[in-house]
Amino acid sequence: MEKPNNRYISNLTRDTYALILAGGRGSRLYELTNWRAKPALYFGGKFRIIDFPLSNCINSGIRNIGVLTQYKSHSLIRHLVRGWGHFKKELGESVEVLPASQRFSEDWYQGTADAVYQNIDIIRDELPKYVMILSGDHIYRMDYGPMLAQHVESGAKMTVSCMSVPIAQARDAFGVISVNEQNRVTGFIEKPSNPAPLIDDPGSCLASMGNYVFDTDFLFEQLELDAQNENSAHDFGKDIIPSIIDNHRVCAFDFKKSAKNDSYWRDVGTLDSFWEANMELVAPIPELNLYDKLWPIWTYQEQLPPAKFVWEQDDRRGEALNSLVSGGCIVSGATIRRSICFSNVKVMSYSDVHESVLLPGVEVAQNCIIKKAIIDRRAIIPENTHIGVNHDDDRARGFRVSENGVVLVTREMLAALK
Repeated sequence: MEKPNNRYISNLTRDTYALILAGGRGSRLYELTNWRAKPALYFGGKFRIIDFPLSNCINSGIRNIGVLTQYKSHSLIRHLVRGWGHFKKELGESVEVLPASQRFSEDWYQGTADAVYQNIDIIRDELPKYVMILSGDHIYRMDYGPMLAQHVESGAKMTVSCMSVPIAQARDAFGVISVNEQNRVTGFIEKPSNPAPLIDDPGSCLASMGNYVFDTDFLFEQLELDAQNENSAHDFGKDIIPSIIDNHRVCAFDFKKSAKNDSYWRDVGTLDSFWEANMELVAPIPELNLYDKLWPIWTYQEQLPPAKFVWEQDDRRGEALNSLVSGGCIVSGATIRRSICFSNVKVMSYSDVHESVLLPGVEVAQNCIIKKAIIDRRAIIPENTHIGVNHDDDRARGFRVSENGVVLVTREMLAALK
């Protein structure tokens, strides 16, 4: 028998419609998002970023979901159809793709608020009491039930999910929130250069996670007002939240305090942060547990044979140490150390891959050395290639070297060398 609180939360989640904002480019990822939206980017050996907010919804009991797409969305939509298209509407569950389609104007989505406004009739047809707006480009594990419960119990019209982060990390990157003793939002600045520090932790500030809960009628009202404002950027962080905090009850939900030891959240918006978040997964006990049967991460994956490791000679041994290796991979007389190999990766004899992320279909020929690199999908690394060994050489060949020394290599970069 369910505890009363669980029953209460399950009733709230059934009355909630979730909208995942998945139209962003992710320009700080450079060539990694030249051909795909950031939420479609691969992560963790077999997943895509969009799988994490979607799985959070399903695991939280929210099963009416819309995914708002815009920028180069083909691979994202294909993934959603293949991996998330099996829900049955007649059972009260669905994952629907909501592409920019100029429903209310001749423009594409102009901002996060406008993206929701242009689908207001679709949301209205679902008859939800609450609408949850979720960012589609972060890696995190979150039960949305407690946030919904706090929203209702506090009498808020809107609730903003937030967490404390170092000021250096938040600067020019996150919306920063100020709250009073009753947890009511008193200030909100989008991506400030000098975030306001927390009183009890001067080195940190309270950053928005980009996840919001609204009373449905209130959301519609504010979207209508914002749509009529010619001076608005039609964005939740820049316009909606600052415009309502003085006259309406907007509360903050502290994700870290709620989740305690499970408060995993990463913004993988740069090459360095994307590489670091992937590297965290190779630890013996990583903060993000992809093996938790109670909170599974769902995805679409091709049916592939098992990973294969061949040759066992003194100078030619196929092995992977402290690494994640997905289905369809062949490690033939090569060594993989502290790395992640996505599906169908092939690494040939006498090659050494260290602290690197190899996306699906990458092939590494013989006698290669790859260190601290991200190799994009289907890139074929020629024999005797050294990547990440000398950054001056990497730059001279047209590879991108990040601020922290992560080397990005794509098919187009390799083609330019021929």
